[in-house]
Amino acid sequence: MVIIGIDPHSTTHVAAAVDEHGQLLGSIQVGASPQQLQGLAGWVGGFQGPRLVAVEGARGYGLALTRVLLAAGERVVDVAPALTAAGRRRGRARGKDDRIDAIAVARLARQEPGLPALSLVGLNADLKLLVDARDQLVVEAGRVRNRLHALLLVLAPGYRTSTGALAKLPALRRARRLIERAAPGEAVRARLALAAVARLEALEDECAQLEHEVKAALTPLRPTRLLAICGVGALTAAKLLGETHSVDRFASAAAFAAHTGTAPIPVSSGNTQRHRLSRSGNRQLNRALFTIAMCQARWDPNARAYLARKPSEAKSPAEARRCLKRHLANVVYRAMVADAQALQATPTPTA
Repeated sequence: MVIIGIDPHSTTHVAAAVDEHGQLLGSIQVGASPQQLQGLAGWVGGFQGPRLVAVEGARGYGLALTRVLLAAGERVVDVAPALTAAGRRRGRARGKDDRIDAIAVARLARQEPGLPALSLVGLNADLKLLVDARDQLVVEAGRVRNRLHALLLVLAPGYRTSTGALAKLPALRRARRLIERAAPGEAVRARLALAAVARLEALEDECAQLEHEVKAALTPLRPTRLLAICGVGALTAAKLLGETHSVDRFASAAAFAAHTGTAPIPVSSGNTQRHRLSRSGNRQLNRALFTIAMCQARWDPNARAYLARKPSEAKSPAEARRCLKRHLANVVYRAMVADAQALQATPTPTA
């Protein structure tokens, strides 16, 4: 077995191959152009026998290379940068450079058989791109809304009694009328406020369009069981599916929970049995599970009963919510697995 570790960057990629004993067989550095990526795939294919390619950050700088490798028929796994850092510290070589990192990635893949496997289907990033674009628009809208609020405090003191929160189009239209009646001496402030209102209206339209596209992208995936979970709407389902990429790459619900950062980390020693909160994992998936947990805490009777039992187990409210998130990671994983199996079992329509 030959294991090839790859440390990708924006302009260069460094690869190192080791054998089953971790001995270095060779290394190479190439650029990031399509021709050079093909050349790297050819270098990988030059090793005879079974091969495994481990790419650090396969969905970041390594995404284009990962697609080339998968198209060439290579078996590819994803290695988190934090794991690479830990593997580098365990190595005998001192210091850090791209070649040392590539060797550490390869040796880590040799030692860790449970790394997430990748497929071309799982690397279809359209759903994630749409959700991320909407999230960025929401953040931008928050900044523009704060700027408009500061301007309105001077232009129309007490404006919220007339407009309410500046979150919807009717409130923005009422704010526009207040700005147009502002004192003549505030022309610059009024112009900036009107520009902020116009930008917020445009952002509302862009968000609505992206939400429509997200729902359209969800339709062929048919996430029926996922959407049936209390607290999971179209946007949350898209976030879960887009960040997960392919649920098949997780061997179990526990592996998925660890990936989401909802599985507590054991810190036990001797007779002391303890766990601490995990700060690692995919924080977008963790946020999606938190959203579901908060919705269920308000609307789902089973979740409310679950949270009500936790104080008797010496759990604080925050710890109870974390327990609920860990439980929901299992529920979401099973729903996504069931939806994926149902989708695979559906015959493809013929023309």
